Amino acid sequence: MPRRHTVTLAVSGALLAAFGVGVYAQPVPYAEMTPGPTFDTLGSYQGTPLITVSGHQTYNTTGQLRMVTVGVSSQDYQMPLGTALIGWLSSDQAIVPKETIYPPGTTQQQSDQENAVAFTDSQDAAITAALAALGIKPTGSEVVIASVTAGTPANDKLQPGDIIKSIDGTPITAGGDGDAGLNEVQAAVQKVTPGQQVTFEVSRAGKDQTVTTSTVKNSQGKAAVGIAVQTESTFPFNVDIQLNGVGGPSAGMMFALGIIDKLTAGGDLTDGKVIAGTGTIDASGNVGAIGGIQMKTIGARRDGATVFLAPADNCADAKANLPSGLELVKVSTLQDALNALTDIREGKTPPSC
Repeated sequence: MPRRHTVTLAVSGALLAAFGVGVYAQPVPYAEMTPGPTFDTLGSYQGTPLITVSGHQTYNTTGQLRMVTVGVSSQDYQMPLGTALIGWLSSDQAIVPKETIYPPGTTQQQSDQENAVAFTDSQDAAITAALAALGIKPTGSEVVIASVTAGTPANDKLQPGDIIKSIDGTPITAGGDGDAGLNEVQAAVQKVTPGQQVTFEVSRAGKDQTVTTSTVKNSQGKAAVGIAVQTESTFPFNVDIQLNGVGGPSAGMMFALGIIDKLTAGGDLTDGKVIAGTGTIDASGNVGAIGGIQMKTIGARRDGATVFLAPADNCADAKANLPSGLELVKVSTLQDALNALTDIREGKTPPSC
C-alpha cells in the first residue's frame, strides 16, 4: 500500500475515533436512578430511633421492617450519552427522562423542598393510619413547619418540626379543612408589608419559643418568610418519626407498620425476618404506587430482605427485574400488609404479585 494511503487511513481513523468520543461525551436530557440505602423503621439511624413513642407503652420487636430508597442524580448533572447507553444495558440502574424527576421550570431547591414536604406529609398519614388500625383516634390538629427555604428570612430562625401556635398574636388553630393551617399562616404573615417583621410563637422539642423574623415580597407581591407548613393530627400520646436526608412519600406504609409493631403487645410483626417494602399511605390506610420500584427491590435484597411488600399498582414493574431470593407480596391497604405478615408468621403464602 502506498505510504500516502496509509497516512490518509491513519488520519481518518483518528478523526473517526475523536468523533466517536465526542458523540459519547455529548450530554443528553436523562437522569440516573440507582438502589439507595434502606432503613429499619424499628431501629435507629446515626444514633437516633426512626420511630419514638412517648406517653404510651412500647414493646420489644425482633426482625426488621426496612423502608427503601432510590438514589437520583442531581438536576444539574449533565449525563453523557455513553453513560446513558451503559445504564440502559445495566440491571441495577435506571435511565429515565430528566423531566420525570425534575419537571420543567422546577429548581433543585424547589424539588428538595417538595420532597421534604411530601416526606413529612407521609409521616403524619402513617401515624394516623397506624393508630386508627389500633383503634386510637385523633384528638385534634396542629400546624407544623414542614420545611424552611435556604436563603429566606426564616432560615436559621424557624425549623422543620416547629409547631406554630400564633403569629403576631393571631392564634393558629388548624381548624376546618386540610388547607386551613396554610391559609391561617398566610393570612397572618400577609397582614404586614413586605420587609416588616413578624413574630412566631412556636413549640420546639416540647418547649415554647418566640421567634421574630423579617419578611420578603413573594411572587404575588405579598409578605412571606420562606416556610412550608402542613396540618398534622394530634393524639393522646406522641409518635415522632426522625430520618434526615430522605424525601418523598414512599416510606409511609413501612412507617405505619413500624408504629403498629412497637405499640402491639406480643405483636412482633416480622417473626424475626428482614422484611422490606414501599408504598405511599393516606390517613385511611390506602397504599399507593411509587417510583423506582425496580431499584428498591435490588436495594432491599442487598440489605438482607427476603420479603418485599409492594403496592398492587407496582406489581408488574416489580416482577420485571426481581432479585432472586426475594418474595414479592401484593398489598393495596395497610390491612393487606398486616394480613400478609400474619400469613408469613403462620407459614402460609400471602397474596403475590
